[in-house]
Amino acid sequence: MSSTNPRRRQATQPVPCQDDVTRADAQLATDRPVGLPWSARALYAVVNADGALARGLGAASSAKLATGMYQVVFDQDVSAAAYVGTLGLSGAAGVAASGAITVAGRTGIPNGVFVKTFAGDGSAADRSFHLAVLA
Repeated sequence: MSSTNPRRRQATQPVPCQDDVTRADAQLATDRPVGLPWSARALYAVVNADGALARGLGAASSAKLATGMYQVVFDQDVSAAAYVGTLGLSGAAGVAASGAITVAGRTGIPNGVFVKTFAGDGSAADRSFHLAVLA
């Protein structure tokens, strides 16, 4: 399928000045091993709109707390981890309805993550989602 609109040229990055290169080189830590520490683990959960855990790695349980509010519990402390959430269907095909998602550590549960999902208009809505935890 062709477009009648002219293609835009992709913007290129500016060439760094020598001061930026020198500063970046000074910040490079050569005394640290490359890669993740041996204890690093990527965890994930795929949760249905009703709060049921569809599948996961390290995910122990999930629950719907209220409209658009969920908790996902993992098999290890994730309080110092990074959380990434996205709306998505739990099956292998299809496209999720538009909306938004927010993720945060679960208050009072160090191995839990709190998730809120929203409809396209910003109101709380039950949505299935995918959650990655980098611990």
